[in-house]
Parts: sequence; structure tokens; C-alpha cells
Amino acid sequence: GVLTLALVYKHNFPNNPYYQNPKILDWAIAGMDFWTTIQHNDGTFDEFYPFERGWAGPTAFTTYAIAEAYKILKEFIPDNLSEKILNACFKAACSIGNRKEAGGILANHHAIAALAIWKTYEIFNEPILISAFEKTWETFLKYHDSDEGWSLEYDGVDPGYLSATVSFLAKIYQTNKSPEIFEVINKSVNFCSYFVYPNNFYAGSIGSRNTLHFYPHGFEILSKEIPIAGSISERMLTGLGEGKLVPPEIMADRYVFYRVPEFLQSYLDYKPKDINLPLLPFERKSFKKYFVKSSIYSEKISDHYIIANLSKGGVIKLFQSDNGELILNDCGIIGKLSNGQVTTSQWIGENYQKNIHADGWEVSGKMKFIPSNKYFTPFKTIIFRIILLTLGWNTNLAHIIKGTIRNLLMLKAKDAPIHFHRHCKIDETKIVLTDQVQLIGKVSCTKLSIGDEFFVRYVPQSRYFQSQELQIAAIELPKSQLNDLNMGKKIIIKREVSLNALNPVKISFKTLLKIT
Repeated sequence: GVLTLALVYKHNFPNNPYYQNPKILDWAIAGMDFWTTIQHNDGTFDEFYPFERGWAGPTAFTTYAIAEAYKILKEFIPDNLSEKILNACFKAACSIGNRKEAGGILANHHAIAALAIWKTYEIFNEPILISAFEKTWETFLKYHDSDEGWSLEYDGVDPGYLSATVSFLAKIYQTNKSPEIFEVINKSVNFCSYFVYPNNFYAGSIGSRNTLHFYPHGFEILSKEIPIAGSISERMLTGLGEGKLVPPEIMADRYVFYRVPEFLQSYLDYKPKDINLPLLPFERKSFKKYFVKSSIYSEKISDHYIIANLSKGGVIKLFQSDNGELILNDCGIIGKLSNGQVTTSQWIGENYQKNIHADGWEVSGKMKFIPSNKYFTPFKTIIFRIILLTLGWNTNLAHIIKGTIRNLLMLKAKDAPIHFHRHCKIDETKIVLTDQVQLIGKVSCTKLSIGDEFFVRYVPQSRYFQSQELQIAAIELPKSQLNDLNMGKKIIIKREVSLNALNPVKISFKTLLKIT
């Protein structure tokens, strides 16, 4: 929030009533002062709960924001308060450099950690900070795939957070012209281009964290050096204007603070684009591309754009390229067992069998139990707070608590006794999507549906409504077919989607429920 106040105070944005307003300046400085008072002795900050001592989420994000705001407003900050703010920044940057993520790999957190340290280094020019930056950067590179251009988010690719990584690294690149940093950004931007959709939405359920947001600042910074970045930013600017990129007005309070300065900085670094920008993948002529390491499948055929994530059980989207219509939006299979447990094929599984064919692809494996249906009761809340008060004083123990929570709620998913097989066959006239489901244990299903938009992993920044969700409905198995499934029989659901260019709007779906 402080960085937003500093930006609107400093820059005369269009229709900006806050420009050089002394009250805005007072609030910004007061916010910086308050930030120093909530810092733990080890340099960390809390995000979700007391004694969390978080790494990138609260500490790196806020340290970057304070360092940037300080540089903008330093001439107005009293000397005694300036020293207090700088000491807190230095302590936080050192803490970031000496720690790592608690539970799971989030590459964008390593990118923001590197950014926070780098911006603090710009103020102090201390060797200890450049050493911390290099250490953090080397750790980030462990989670970046230099061949395909994506970075690990938990257990796979998440284009929404990859755009955040591009933004954070581009901010570093503005003053650190490292060829290595540029190459990472360049590859990442090109990978992001496959997730810009004809209807001006971006990413979503294709990704490991389901995020729908797009961080534009890095694409604006590098639009001249990386022309496809300009193509992406222009298309996404249109999407933002149409309310399709999680605009700030629909964000929860805690996230709007992250995103408003991102848009303000994008405005400041916006450059008019060349008329002849490179074509985005969905705008190109027919092609087929499979990213082997990330298991992302992309194809342009008969004026239709297809994107699928085989590692995520074959989540697939199909668009009409010229008019942007979303024709197929299928997040996989989801079912409810008689004991109340929810199971799905929409989980990134290491043991899935995946094959690419000349005319499509297939993926098969066991469905997973959804792990995030856990809620705090008053009793659990009391126990949790006692644990925090007892152990939270120790940084390492707080780190372990955070990792345990993340693993329980977001990462660990056990195999369910249900086998699925998804086969996608593609030619110039149609797409045939065939799903097979069979119970392999002593369980029974009370509900089972296929298709539609749904998210099963808890990621706060994925929980947003999008208008495109209203366009496609799920196929829910009738009771008779559920009975057959529960008797050990295999259900085959076959859908045929016409790619008839002469009649692109009236798509013919044919659903066959067969018992074998």
C-alpha cells in the first residue's frame, strides 16, 4: 500500500487527485514507519497468522515495496525515521538471503526474493547484499527450465505466476543488465505467449496453481527488446479493459495491495508498440507443439486453438480463433464417494502415463483425493494458537509449521481407487475426446461429472469468477450409469466437437454413455 501511495504522490497520472497531496505523503511515510514496528527480530514478517515468520510472501514483497517507496520519497523522510526504515530493510534483506521457502517450490517467490534483495542493495551498495542476491538467484535457476522457459510452481507450470516472475525479474533487469537474467526473461515471455487466449483471458485452470492473473509490468519493460512481449501486453491490456484479468476491484483486500502498484508501474513504462507485432500462437497458421518437460500440448488447426496440460490429467481448452469463442473448457473428472471424500483427475500426478500421437494425445492413471477440505473448528483454532505461542518464537520451528500447513492443504494428494483414461483425437474436421472411468477398489460413487471449470487446489489468487465459466456445462453421470460404475463396470464418455468453419458457433456435442 505504501508503494501505491508513493507512486500516486510522485507521478501525475491522468485524473490523479493524489498528486503531490501532503496527506498522501504523510500516509505513505506513516505506513513505512508502521512496517518497521511489526518486524520480528530475525528480520521477518507475518502474513496469515502470528509468528508465521514468512519468507517471500510477507517479507520479500513488503521489503521490495518499502525500498522502492523509500527511493521515491526519501527527500521527505526525517533523518531519524529514514535510519529506522533503512535498518529494517537491511535486516529483512539479509533474512531473505539466509532462508528459503517453507514447503513446496514457488519460483515466483524466489524471483521476488531476488528483487527485494537487489533493490535493497541499490540503496546500500553492500557486498553482503550482492552475495545474498547471487545466492538467491542461483537457487531460482534450479527451479527454472531453460529449455522450455517455465519455472516451477509447486509441482508444475503455472502461467499466471510465471507472468509474475517475468515482472519481478524485469524490474531487476532495469538496473542489472545481466545477459543471464535477460535470457531467462526472454524464454519465459515466449512460453507465456501460449497461454494468451483468443477471448482475451489468460492461463487459469491449465496451470498448476490455476491462477488467472497477469502481471504486465515486465512485458512493458521489455516490449522493445522482446517483441512478442509487446504482442502479449497489448492483447492483455485489451483483456484488462474487458475485466478479464482479475482487475483490482474484484481482489481481496490483502491482494489488491500487491497489484495496484504493478498496474501503475506498467503505465509509467508503457511504450507505443510497433504496428507489425509478432503473431501470438493462436494467431499463427496451423502448428502443433508439445513441451515435453512440462507436458503442455498446443495446437492450431482449422482456425481453432487447443491448449492442454497432460501432467494435470488432460485439462483442455478449445477456442475459435477468429471470434474468440470458448468451445470446450474441460478441467477433467470430479466425483464424490459415498464416504463424502472428493476425488479428481485434475491433479498433477508423477505416475500418469502420457503419450503423444500424430493425431492427438492420451493420459491415464489413478485419480486423487482432494486434500484441501479441512477447516478450523474453535477447538483446532485454540490448539493452533497454543502451538504458535509455544514454538513460534523460534524461526526454524516457525518455518517447519508453515511447511507442514502448506503440505497438508495444498500439496499432498493420495491416490484414489479410481482409474481414468483420457484420449484426445484431433483432425481437420473434429475433436473426439474419450474418457474412461473405472473403480478399482471397494468404494462407490454418489456423484461423478466430467468437464466444466473447477479448481481443486487451494490457491487464494485463483478464486475468482470469470464470465467464460457460464459458457460450458459439465456432463453429470445419470444415476443408472453411476450404478453400473459402482458394480465394477467401466464407463466410457465420448464427446465429438465439430470444427466446421462454416458454422463455428453451433458446435455439435455428442455424448455417449457406454457400459463395457
